[in-house]
Amino acid sequence: MVMPFFMAVAHYRWLRTGNATYRNVTKAWSKGVAIFFATGAVSGTMLSFELGLLWPRFMEHAGPIFGMPFSLEGTAFFIEAIALGFFLYGWDRFHPWFHWFTGVVVGVSGLASGILVVAANAWMNSPAGFDYVNGQYLNIDPIQAMFNDAWASQALHMTVAAFAATGFAVAGVHAIMLLKRQNVTFHQRAFAIAAAFGAVAAVLQPLSGDVSAKDVARRQPAKLAAMEAHFRTEKAAALVLGGLPDEKAGQVNYAVKIPGLLSFLAHGNFAQEVTGLDRIRPEDRPPVLVPHLAFQLMVGLGMLMLGIALLYFWARWRRRAWLHSRWLLRLFAAATPAGFLAVEAGWTVTEVGRQPWIINGVMRTADAVTPMPGVVYSFYLFTAVYLSLSVVVVFLLYRQIKMVPVLYDVPPQVSLA
Repeated sequence: MVMPFFMAVAHYRWLRTGNATYRNVTKAWSKGVAIFFATGAVSGTMLSFELGLLWPRFMEHAGPIFGMPFSLEGTAFFIEAIALGFFLYGWDRFHPWFHWFTGVVVGVSGLASGILVVAANAWMNSPAGFDYVNGQYLNIDPIQAMFNDAWASQALHMTVAAFAATGFAVAGVHAIMLLKRQNVTFHQRAFAIAAAFGAVAAVLQPLSGDVSAKDVARRQPAKLAAMEAHFRTEKAAALVLGGLPDEKAGQVNYAVKIPGLLSFLAHGNFAQEVTGLDRIRPEDRPPVLVPHLAFQLMVGLGMLMLGIALLYFWARWRRRAWLHSRWLLRLFAAATPAGFLAVEAGWTVTEVGRQPWIINGVMRTADAVTPMPGVVYSFYLFTAVYLSLSVVVVFLLYRQIKMVPVLYDVPPQVSLA
């Protein structure tokens, strides 16, 4: 979704300054974008098969309602593919600024593609655009379905998370290479761009998280209660940090509680009542342990990245020598996987916290899954495909990094003109 924007910034700096290092960084990153795009094409195709194979009853009813964002996502994907082809093969063939523009189109279309997929997921959390009468889905409005109440907050949160995760991952890789003192100028330029994106996103992410949390508190009180392991409805509800939920006893063990803070975060008022799981029918309650631990992990990693981001901004403002210090590089290197782990934890909260519903309040997950036997074998097949893709991507990216001194950190062969 966002790596093309890093590429576009490096490309812009080359066009403005003529510094060959930025051209080299752009070319190296463009190959990484191509690797991820190819992987996304394969994994996305597999996902489309999974929807039809594993969730036929869900697609039977939901397909006509939220099909629009999926069809638009396909359009964005094709635009991204065309623009990426132009960019990869357009070096020294197009006007330099048009070539740069094609790279920007890759980023914009990729970002649009991700947002449109999130719109479909948001509809599952906040179904809209239809009337549900006697088991029938009537008066379908695909526009209202796509722009449902959860769309804006989820799209914002996921987009910022994507920038934070990718920024820290890319900066971490270049920090590792700087610690090894390999191709220092190349990796310094790349690190600076990626770290800036990641740091800005890490500062904005708690703000988008606050918007998202307040939205969940309003629309999905059961999910909020599971996230926070909030078993009893009460005013001035405490925010739970850590702890292990005991669902049978209705309590959280080994947790730190901050009085009133959950009420404030959910409703903007320290005294406001927060709905607990005791107000939710037992058959409609989500599991607590998994979303609570996933939420704690997401927030913890988010705070870690926020702390590193603030240190980075302080270094750029008042302590320029820190930017080249090994301890700061080690922090970024250690945080390389933090953003992606936080993203996975966040999606776990979103999906597990919605249970037992696949369409919140309308269709249960148990009613949507396929009744066909032997599905476990397709699970093994899909798992093998994804594991194979993971191995291939790791190998290709590793090779890209190792080839920097051979293919990329070299003087340009042509002039800007």
